Amino acid sequence: MTELTLIATILILFLSYNHTEAALQVGFYRDKCPSAETIIRNEVAKAFVDNRGIAPGLVRLHFHDCFVRYRVFLCQGCDGSILIDSTSTNQAEKDGPPNGITLRGLEVIDNAKAKLEATCKGTVSCADILAYAARDSIVITGGLYWDVPAGRRDGRISKAAETSDIPAPFLQLGEITQSFANKNLSQHDMVALLGAHTIGRSHCSSFADRLYNFSSTGRQDPSLNPPFAQLLKQQCPRNSQGGVSQTDVVFMNQSPFTMDPSYYGNLFQHNGLFTSDQTLLDSQETTRQIAFYATQGLAWQADFVQAMIKMSQIQVLTGTEGEIHANCRKIN
Repeated sequence: MTELTLIATILILFLSYNHTEAALQVGFYRDKCPSAETIIRNEVAKAFVDNRGIAPGLVRLHFHDCFVRYRVFLCQGCDGSILIDSTSTNQAEKDGPPNGITLRGLEVIDNAKAKLEATCKGTVSCADILAYAARDSIVITGGLYWDVPAGRRDGRISKAAETSDIPAPFLQLGEITQSFANKNLSQHDMVALLGAHTIGRSHCSSFADRLYNFSSTGRQDPSLNPPFAQLLKQQCPRNSQGGVSQTDVVFMNQSPFTMDPSYYGNLFQHNGLFTSDQTLLDSQETTRQIAFYATQGLAWQADFVQAMIKMSQIQVLTGTEGEIHANCRKIN
């Protein structure tokens, strides 16, 4: 073993040990900030009354925070870095291609953070606020409750270029499966998590190619149910440049504010909004899972909870790593 290899091995063991010793835990703020979860839950509930679309927005915000690109010796997963604002010298994650104008719920995190800083200064990380807010958003839309393992620390790095690992809506089954596998999430986890598309809305630009530019002949995607495609065309008309508006949106589902298994039933009707949704029928294994979830909503929700807990621990910073941001929009 060369000296360089030995040093690398020791460093890896040290990092592994550090993460093991400072693992996330349920009830992390029980003594440090007893009202933390209540404060966050109240902010989510208050925002939901004014705008029910906040709930899916917060779930997506947490997902996009966790799915940034992995770099060796650089933990950049669920670390709150998606909340950091861009500066004159750095374009941050929130302004990366998959995010841009599509992120919602940032003000909920800001409000919760302000109250937490007033209650227990420098204690609750922005990354943990995101994890709790995502859980509370699922619960408020009818999903199952779960205890959130906490103790995440906030990252000091946020770069738009690192958002390239966030799964794109045009991916095929093999590609999206690999995207989740890169984060140590199984295909089973993936199918369960994509059920979150049962709530919320999407910008027309995320699936317009399926309507107008699917092939060189300009036909629509043949995997789209024709009546559904026609409805989408009415909601997402072409503009004078041949594209669609960057601001037009459609609901993801016929029950966009309720965590129910209708997403899976829609796939069998070829009413999946994204290619990455409809492609879930491209294997026998995923098709069986979808058929099961379509009729067994409680089983899906239980699997969804387990997958969310697993996802929320991707490359977290713990212990003395990172920092606790005083303001979620900037590094201390």
